[in-house]
Amino acid sequence: MKTTDTILVIDLEATCWDGRPPRGQENEIIEIGICILDTKTGEISKNEGILVQPQYSRVSPFCTELTSITQEMLDEDGILLEDALDILRTDYDSENLTWASYGNYDLNMLQSQARKFRIDYPLNDEHINVKTLFAQLHPIRKSVGMDRALKELKFPLEGTHHRGVDDAKNIAKILFWCLNQYNRK
Repeated sequence: MKTTDTILVIDLEATCWDGRPPRGQENEIIEIGICILDTKTGEISKNEGILVQPQYSRVSPFCTELTSITQEMLDEDGILLEDALDILRTDYDSENLTWASYGNYDLNMLQSQARKFRIDYPLNDEHINVKTLFAQLHPIRKSVGMDRALKELKFPLEGTHHRGVDDAKNIAKILFWCLNQYNRK
């Protein structure tokens, strides 16, 4: 694993439904949760959530219940995905930093949304799948969700689960634990 002093941690939230999406609607990014992890100290900085306006779908009641994000929030404060990805590039130097997410969903979703909207992909090719790394390093030795990983480590879940702004920070805590275990080997 390539060592770096800082890692960009990303967690996405997307439109979702209890069952199939309504006709004409599809999963779209509605929040990009971000933070920077200092790999030496564990300090988490620049933690924010960028709200993104979906172009082909609306936030369902199920999605609001899961994420606490409402359509009204996105209508008032959301920005276009292209502008959100520009923030990643300019404010987070995303094209030059190793980045991490919990699982491959975020990686795949960002790639597919960038293709769909014909936007330049904003991230470095150096990606850490924290879910896989945790499964390799923790004694339970199986793939578990972020919430379960936090419980296994006896770390409190900070904020609202399924809010990108909060989950990014929680993922960073798990990643820091993983990096410490990895460095002990």
